[in-house]
Amino acid sequence: MGIFDKILGKKQPEKETRTYKEFWDWFLTKEKTFFEVVKNREHIEGQFFDVMAPELSKIHEGYYFLSGMSDDQTAELIITVEGEIKKMIFAEELVAAAPKMERWKITSLKPETDIENVGIRMNDCEFTKDNIFFYSNEIDGYPDEIDLAFVYNDLNEENRGSATTGICIFLDNFLGELNFATQIDTFSVIGKNEAEQELIPIEKLKEFLLWREREFTEKYKDMKMLEGEDQFSLLEATLENGMPLMATVNASLLKYNAKASYPWISVLKISYDGNRNDGFPEEKDYNTMNIIEDYAAEVLTPDNGHLYIGRETADSCKSIYFASKDFRQPSKVFDQIIKDNPQYKISLEIYKDKYWQSFEHYNVN
Repeated sequence: MGIFDKILGKKQPEKETRTYKEFWDWFLTKEKTFFEVVKNREHIEGQFFDVMAPELSKIHEGYYFLSGMSDDQTAELIITVEGEIKKMIFAEELVAAAPKMERWKITSLKPETDIENVGIRMNDCEFTKDNIFFYSNEIDGYPDEIDLAFVYNDLNEENRGSATTGICIFLDNFLGELNFATQIDTFSVIGKNEAEQELIPIEKLKEFLLWREREFTEKYKDMKMLEGEDQFSLLEATLENGMPLMATVNASLLKYNAKASYPWISVLKISYDGNRNDGFPEEKDYNTMNIIEDYAAEVLTPDNGHLYIGRETADSCKSIYFASKDFRQPSKVFDQIIKDNPQYKISLEIYKDKYWQSFEHYNVN
């Protein structure tokens, strides 16, 4: 991208709904003015960001944007979700729907950058290819887990927090938003004196991650699902606050020896009023939530790369669990469920958990 003047757009409250096409039709009426503003770097806040942000918020909440000159004749608009997995598909779809424009390059998610052009300065700390290294940790029992230690030469106890943030920003720029969010499972930031292995130059990180990805794909490409019918177990417990808990989990699925091939865990949490029923839903809510759960299971099928793990109900909240090969379809399905059921407070979390450690407390493996 060369010298790219990155400016983070403001997120605005969601208002009326607008389609991707309606947004780009609107953008086309403004693109010449926006181009001149970005090119001249004048009145960007008032004449570009403050105009653009409310229109983006009409499509979906969670959009941010960066803009600057890609070259002398082309402005670039990057639609980003700041690394939030469950919203990435919406940035990708918005950009895929963009029309071709002579003066604009439209990009979904922050792209990767050549290591020579990545340099971050933050709170008197500088982060470059010359002072950041890494190595990979092997975790017993979890051979596919990518756990990295990033070694920052200038780390001390006073700047540890800032250094961790700085390393994250550095990696977000170097690897790109999508790769940083999806290719590394866990990591730590340490000082040179804390390192326990030989240090690898940070410029070799992309090559290392691609090698691990190829190795992972080859390992699981011929893996088949368990044969036979699913076997569900009904579990009961008591929470620390004394409220009862009831869970139904696919016990046979949790014995699957290739869990890592379904690394993306989706958790849909539906809150309801259980005050009159020991935290459990009354009949109307029970039936409605069953319809929601059944619909998700009908759409997110094994044929499409998704596995229904089970559900847990307690203390006025029902949680529904799926494991998937990819995060995009669950993001869309559950987002629509949330929009279609405004009578409930519903939250969605999507995260990477190759070995389904989230479910070890069920003790059914």
